[in-house]
Amino acid sequence: MSDKQNPENVVDYKATLNLPGTEFAMKANLAVREVKWLDGWYADGIYQRIRNARIGKKKYILHDGPPYANGQIHLGHVVNKVLKDIILKSKTLDGFDAPYVPGWDCHGLPIELKVEEKVGKVGEKVTASEFRQHCREYALKQVDIQREDFKRLGILGDWDNPYLTMNFQQEANIVRAVGEIQKKGHIQPGLKPVNWCLDCGSALAEAEVEYEDKKSDAIDVGFRVVDLNDLSTRVGHSITDDTDIVIWTTTPWTLPANQAVALHAEIEYQLVAVNSVRGAHNLILAKDLVASACERYQLESPVVLADFNGQALEHLKLQHPLIASRQVPVILGEHVIATSGTGAVHTATGHGVDDYKVGLLYGLPVDNPVGGNGVYLPTAPIFAGEHIYKANPKIIDALKEGGSLWAHEPIRHSYPHCWRHKTPIIFRATPQWFISMDQQGLRQNALHAIENDIQFIPNWGKNRIESMIDGRPDWCISRQRTWGVPIPFFVHKDTNELHPRTEELIEDVAALIEKEGIDAWFNRDAKDFIGDDANEYRAIRDTLDVWFDSGTTHYAVLDQREELQSPADLYLEGSDQHRGWFQSSLLTSVAIHNRAPYKTLLTHGFTVDEKGRKLSKSLGNYIPLEDIIKQLGADGLRLYVASSDYRYEISASKEIFNRVSDSYRRIRNTLRFLLANLKGFEPSRDLIAAESLIELDQYILKRAGEVQASIIESYADMNFHAVCSALTNFCINDLGGFYLDIIKDRQYTTKADSQARLSAQTALYHIVQAFVRWMSPILSFTAQEAWPLIPEQHEDYVFTQTWYDLPNVSSNIISAEDWQQLIQVKSAVNKQIEVARNAKLIGGNLSAKVQLWATPSLERILKQLENELRFVLITSEVQVFAFDESQGDATDVEGLRIAVVAAEGEKCARCWHVLPDVNTHAAHPGLCSRCIENVDGTGEERKYA
Repeated sequence: MSDKQNPENVVDYKATLNLPGTEFAMKANLAVREVKWLDGWYADGIYQRIRNARIGKKKYILHDGPPYANGQIHLGHVVNKVLKDIILKSKTLDGFDAPYVPGWDCHGLPIELKVEEKVGKVGEKVTASEFRQHCREYALKQVDIQREDFKRLGILGDWDNPYLTMNFQQEANIVRAVGEIQKKGHIQPGLKPVNWCLDCGSALAEAEVEYEDKKSDAIDVGFRVVDLNDLSTRVGHSITDDTDIVIWTTTPWTLPANQAVALHAEIEYQLVAVNSVRGAHNLILAKDLVASACERYQLESPVVLADFNGQALEHLKLQHPLIASRQVPVILGEHVIATSGTGAVHTATGHGVDDYKVGLLYGLPVDNPVGGNGVYLPTAPIFAGEHIYKANPKIIDALKEGGSLWAHEPIRHSYPHCWRHKTPIIFRATPQWFISMDQQGLRQNALHAIENDIQFIPNWGKNRIESMIDGRPDWCISRQRTWGVPIPFFVHKDTNELHPRTEELIEDVAALIEKEGIDAWFNRDAKDFIGDDANEYRAIRDTLDVWFDSGTTHYAVLDQREELQSPADLYLEGSDQHRGWFQSSLLTSVAIHNRAPYKTLLTHGFTVDEKGRKLSKSLGNYIPLEDIIKQLGADGLRLYVASSDYRYEISASKEIFNRVSDSYRRIRNTLRFLLANLKGFEPSRDLIAAESLIELDQYILKRAGEVQASIIESYADMNFHAVCSALTNFCINDLGGFYLDIIKDRQYTTKADSQARLSAQTALYHIVQAFVRWMSPILSFTAQEAWPLIPEQHEDYVFTQTWYDLPNVSSNIISAEDWQQLIQVKSAVNKQIEVARNAKLIGGNLSAKVQLWATPSLERILKQLENELRFVLITSEVQVFAFDESQGDATDVEGLRIAVVAAEGEKCARCWHVLPDVNTHAAHPGLCSRCIENVDGTGEERKYA
């Protein structure tokens, strides 16, 4: 029914689709048009207009996790920012004041590396102050690039006033956060093993470490028992042959720092006699590992001499295998296991966290003979001046020559790497500043907040961050870098105690940084702050871990900006942030305020290809963002994000984007139809009261109300793929597959001002008002383009609105259950019409007469519609009879049989119905009586309502 005659006062369907202003979002240059719309929005102050519309309303604060200001955005950024924008726009529709203050993380090593490439290293071609200025300028350029990319996605925010961790005021507040945490007793100095990158020349945070495969030298090394008589007494067996406790390690270079061998107190060990190339010998190994170890050593038939647990050997003296002057004790540790290796652990307190912890219990020295560049220090007992990796083979040779090497084989294993340089890190004890996890109960308080105060979406996020907090070591917050916020402490040169006026001094430094930036600290001497005390105290020149910078934004941003508040309602980031920003924010907030900085924590997955592989140029599966926007426009990209289940990995491929394009087209075409059919409708004049609407129109409004309720609930639950499903299904099933097809006859054949047509237009008007709001958080450009095309639209932006108040149509005559039955009947009729068409019995739907035989309950439902039934079924005639199994064809609908035959009469030239009364009026050849009434009379009436 796409072509109609167009008598005066009847709206032509085809014409409505080409009216100026109704072809929104349909042209091939959508990406270009979106940019123009954006320019108009921001020229009009759209963000402030939204804020003005919510003055005095309850706030909803989503705090933006700052992306690093380095490089153009990628699909992962898109997922993150679009999800945030959808949430804030939906919360605005809920009536909240939901500001969005974007932010950037601006300090740290990646920016330093980029600047070094351009201007050189500090002290070579530039001063430290000049270098920091270059870093600041580089970061600003990156912020500008990323800001424009984010705005291009239709993300509405305070882009002219973002927070930057390098803003002077924020740098000052980061320093104040250090002071607050120090005041609460959580910060302490220490010589502890930290993750150390030889390329960075600095300590790394846990979140800056990733695990990759690495080839290592795995060696089994014997530590010889010094006093065999002592050992004999402990194990209850006389021992005369040399006896080794054997350790297994993949870091031979740490052996010069060995201070002990650790066993587990309750693990069972065995003393076994073996025959090797060096003659009779005894080995001490975990009982469960004797067989595998002896096989590795190529030793046959070991003889068990004694069984005992690890407790029996505590404090037994052993000879260091490389350093003749050093004897080391056997100690006991809970970290020792007997599932691999030997059940005995080489302990270098300066090169491992577990080693350090157990060493503290036994008062062992924290020995680190390795410099920050990976070279053994001049004070190292052996291999001084050698790089650790070059010394590795020499250490193995020395062990072999000394008779201590029992096995050596290269292995590939998972090993920590620097996330920037992709090179293996080492564990190295250095003087650093730490936030203690246990000194003031920080760990337990954080775990309490996780358990009691935070909602997790999805739920597994709770276990993830909980396990990380439960097992994490103290947080090393100091870095040996140039571009970063300082740790402005003064420590006594002899005692390492903090200056007694530390609290006051931190505020003095912060006040200067607020005026001059971080150079206010680095360019001044200690005496400028503490006068003559500088003779006894030295200024710390370390910088803060950048995770501290971003982790304290709850204090430096939320607590400081008037339009924000703390704690935030929501933090939303990728799943990697459980070990990053989520965790650093939680720990600093608990340390300062003794509460979590967020009420809800939402985690999204990463973008991968259809095979589950990370998107990367090297794999050839990377899809440039500009290509995606060119194909889909920003709205298509937003729909891709929303329709994905972000709780898991988000697949991206050209095929997926094509499917998204199809979904977008369905929604867009539905909206286009709704608007086109409201041409000439003036709500102030034409709107019909809900109770007076034709029954079908009442039904579709009730369905719209149900859909709206589910959409609002899904937005609230942040199930955006459910929103997309509800929106698409309403377009395809309720509207496109049912309602809109039925009302075309009324729209294009009845009088323009008839009750029949205005009833449909009233329903369409209410639907489009709601529909544009439903889609606006996701399809923002399309929704706003459609918004001013709604008749008598008085508001400029959909983004300032709340949900539409659909009319109450609960009193309709035909129940929702009856309509569902009618929809099933319609589907069954369509199938039978298709059969008849294929059999050449009829042409199109309107050439058919449909006969229905129905059981009493179904017959009652069908007859409620009276003559309107033929319009609902889109046929020229419908007859309803009592159920008779001998009539018609069986259907999928219980209690219904159908026959389709050719309609009797001629085809009306105007409405295309085949009716007996066509051509029976000489004044109107080719028309049926109904069309004549609509053309020359007062217009037909639909009698059921």
